[in-house]
Amino acid sequence: MRHGVPAGLAALVLGLAAALTLTPTAQAGPPPAPAAGRPAAPALPAAPAQFAHPGVLDSRAQLDFVRTKVQAGEEPWKGAFDAMLSSGYASLSRTPKPRAVVECGSYSNPDIGCGDEREDAIAAYTDALAWYITRDAEYARKSIELMDAWSAKIKDHTNSNAPLQSGWAGSTWPRAAEIIKHTYTGGWAAQGRFATMLRDVYLPEVINGKPNSNGNWELIMMDAAVGISVHLDDRASYDKAMAIYLGRVPAYFYLASDGAQPKYPPRSTIDTKSELVDYWHGQSTFVDGLAQETCRDFGHTGMAIAATMHVAETSRIQGRDLYPQFKDRFRYALGFHAQYELGAKVPSWLCGGSLAKGIGPATEVGYNALHTRLGVSMENTRKLTEGRRPAGTENHFEAWETLTHADNPN
Repeated sequence: MRHGVPAGLAALVLGLAAALTLTPTAQAGPPPAPAAGRPAAPALPAAPAQFAHPGVLDSRAQLDFVRTKVQAGEEPWKGAFDAMLSSGYASLSRTPKPRAVVECGSYSNPDIGCGDEREDAIAAYTDALAWYITRDAEYARKSIELMDAWSAKIKDHTNSNAPLQSGWAGSTWPRAAEIIKHTYTGGWAAQGRFATMLRDVYLPEVINGKPNSNGNWELIMMDAAVGISVHLDDRASYDKAMAIYLGRVPAYFYLASDGAQPKYPPRSTIDTKSELVDYWHGQSTFVDGLAQETCRDFGHTGMAIAATMHVAETSRIQGRDLYPQFKDRFRYALGFHAQYELGAKVPSWLCGGSLAKGIGPATEVGYNALHTRLGVSMENTRKLTEGRRPAGTENHFEAWETLTHADNPN
């Protein structure tokens, strides 16, 4: 997918003005793509002139809000913080387990360093959050130790799950690095080596996406690519990743305003109705909020939801708020899955009347963005989100989002 470039300065100014004023109402979905079944490419580059730091998933204002709430002993933040600190991820005696080559097959079989890599990345992020909230330098030093251990050793990811594994770990490392680099003043001697690791080992695995794979792959990979691009101040990679994301989101979450069927995934070989139904795991009836992997299972769908919201959150921090544009697509997707996760009867037309539930801790960021900031009523999503607090981690790339995003207005 290519960025369209308007001809002439006047057209550029008009395009920018239109982009800044486009805010769909709560009742109307995003405008349909001009080409049949295909989402339009964004008209302008997505990257800001200067990146905000820390700026991957968590902004300084968000972190300050959390720190104030935890220090005041307020809930749900204090309970979420206590749960994080009591987890093994916050252990100051944790020993990193880096490998030169991480080999991950389908469903992480074989798992040669896969779990170790993901969990060390989550631990580095956990320690970075603990540092910011407590100002205990031991946590900052432990986060640096974990990041340094991996940047000193890893060279490659191999086997069929290499892109997805790179997405999981590659989305988490920059969150940790952003907090440490831009808030810890005790020094990080090997920060440049860590940045080189992100640029040379992770970014090439994720930046081009996987057009024909289940959509959670590409959304997770763009979560990583966007976060890495922010940390590296890489505007070109940010633009490329965001373009893929903006095409994938409307091809993954259906709205009736899309037409009689979902949009074809951009850059893929899927271009007939029968191929599309097969790609949507046999589902041929489409309703607001249905996702491409709903009929596969809620676990993978939850990962896609989480990655989608992570990118939208980072984009907002970087100055481009996508939530008004995607408000209906996001709220329907969250609400549709929340109702069944809460126990609603599954109709016979949906996935043959049977769903594999287990959405994971995927709703906190989106619920906060839509409900707290935009005032959207989301009763099923509220019940699911609040009823499962504090959200922990699914040990891949979602971690501590009640702590960082519950009722956070910043």
